[in-house]
Amino acid sequence: MRSEQEVNRAVEKYADTVFRICILHLKNKSDAEDIFQEVFLKFALNDKEFENANHEKAWIIRVTINACKDLIKSFFRSRTISIDELISVADEEKEDLSYVLEAVLKLPVKYRDAIYLHYYEGYSALEIGEILGKNENTVYSILSRGRSMLKESLEGD
Repeated sequence: MRSEQEVNRAVEKYADTVFRICILHLKNKSDAEDIFQEVFLKFALNDKEFENANHEKAWIIRVTINACKDLIKSFFRSRTISIDELISVADEEKEDLSYVLEAVLKLPVKYRDAIYLHYYEGYSALEIGEILGKNENTVYSILSRGRSMLKESLEGD
């Protein structure tokens, strides 16, 4: 584990580079901030001795790029859209964003919770079942019914 001074030095030296790489890959400030923290945490916990400053910088850049790629291909990221994308879709289709959110909030609690955990938090049906104390197959049914209810609600109006 590296000393606090060594980590602070690296953050001061490479912060701009890491953040720019994150923004370039992720196009999202919140995700970039998360990866930024992850990169410097890995740096702090890594005992690897670097040959020189260029080797250290190359390692940090490689870790940053890999962390961005991991986030991009993660289940959560591939199954959700950002609020910015949702707003642009709503603008394009002339739908009011609050209308969509209201429809989700009007779902009964068991459907709303399962849909939130699955689509916004990225949990699998098995994990949701453990959280809610339900069987995995029951969670699949709840998700299916919740999607149907949401679709009906949005199409009906």
